Amino acid sequence: MPNISFYISDDKFDELTGLPALTHRCAELCTGILQAEPDKVHIIYIAIRNGRGHPVYAEVCYRLEPHRTPEVMASFISDLEAVIQQEIGLMARIRCFGSAPSQIYSRN
Repeated sequence: MPNISFYISDDKFDELTGLPALTHRCAELCTGILQAEPDKVHIIYIAIRNGRGHPVYAEVCYRLEPHRTPEVMASFISDLEAVIQQEIGLMARIRCFGSAPSQIYSRN
């Protein structure tokens, strides 16, 4: 963790050329601000049929850690919003969900 899932409206998805740069910059945010290990960062893009709302929904799932304070997460969200706008030119709805390490069961 962290995992960032981008749900992008299918009518915008195919014309996006900034996804490689977005991936790189999101990974930098995760390893920088969130202090995640590089091999633990997971970023995916999913084309969706958008019913209503922003053309991009970004969902961040992360492990709760003492250094990931509300102030750190606010900085992360602000920077993530800016990076999304800079790299793909779209406004995103962003939601972050933290999980206690004792409640995370995973493989790979």
